[in-house]
Amino acid sequence: MTKSDDLLPEGLADRLPIEADRITRAMRANLDALQAHGYDRVRPPLLEFEQSLAARMEGVKTRNAFRFVDPSSLRTLALRSDITPQIGRIAATSMADSPRPLRLAYCGETALIRADQLDPARERLQLGAELIGADTAQAAGEIAALAVEALSAAGLTGISVDFTLPDLVDTLAEKAMPLKPEQIDAVRRELDTKDAGGLKEAGGEAYLPLLYATGPFAEARDKLRAVDAGGALASRIAGLEAIAARIEGKARITLDPTERHGFEYQSWFGFTIYADGVRGAAGRGGTYRIGGSDEAATGFTLYVDAVAEAAPEAEATSTLYLPAGHNEDTAARLRAIGWRTIAQLGEGEDAKALGCTHRLDGKETVLL
Repeated sequence: MTKSDDLLPEGLADRLPIEADRITRAMRANLDALQAHGYDRVRPPLLEFEQSLAARMEGVKTRNAFRFVDPSSLRTLALRSDITPQIGRIAATSMADSPRPLRLAYCGETALIRADQLDPARERLQLGAELIGADTAQAAGEIAALAVEALSAAGLTGISVDFTLPDLVDTLAEKAMPLKPEQIDAVRRELDTKDAGGLKEAGGEAYLPLLYATGPFAEARDKLRAVDAGGALASRIAGLEAIAARIEGKARITLDPTERHGFEYQSWFGFTIYADGVRGAAGRGGTYRIGGSDEAATGFTLYVDAVAEAAPEAEATSTLYLPAGHNEDTAARLRAIGWRTIAQLGEGEDAKALGCTHRLDGKETVLL
């Protein structure tokens, strides 16, 4: 019987065998894809000084992280809600002298004080890659292509990538479509919410065509190019074309140049990646500057829990029941070629109830 003390807090859940296995398989497939492209895995700690986490990434707020006082240092610690700032710290400190570009991968648990209604989970497995020391379309193209490949490696299909330009308003406001400093945030907000009336009221009438420069990449790019009469976005558009070329034929590509939700710390390029069967986004990425060192970086994060739900089920594995006194060498040989074994511990065990499909009889396997 479940007691009230056995209940878990809201937003937290146990991962039972079948689900845990799906998550582990998706994680391994993703990490293997990153490792194959030269991304070395690092494992930052669960806890850090709050000040360090807050300083490493503009737009990442520690108010959504669990915080408490460290009895050793009497400083405030934070339980990480995002691993990306930790990778920035590693790159800026322990690996500051490592050759650039630096390719790092990671995977670990994160926790949130509160989640949103669309995704109520407060504990999440975050996996990703960071390419540090390069701020080019070629680097961004490598990261976007790698994110697509990682999802494909986990067995996902119907992958699509939505590009955005997080600094679009800032770039245009400088000269091509001038705005007063106090207008910029309001124009960004109305573009993000796709509110034409609000955009006019905010003094951003010139930005209205951007609301319609969305959709399939080629069409949206041409609309964006038409808006950019002064050429202020020429380099941005060329960069998008170079990135698109890296994933063309591997994923559907769309463009929404004014999307900023989830891209609070990205600089000139951002992307959201989707796949069939995944509720919401499968991941996000883009270019940014590491706080403190101001080093350029490009990276992505995959939401492994969501990816695992959409990944295909594993092929059934034959499980072999090993009776008492079985031949250990035979059992070891069978495990080496892919068998899963369960050894007898006591009398009266039901091999089928324990999930076994076969029984070891001497050196032979017998179907139950």
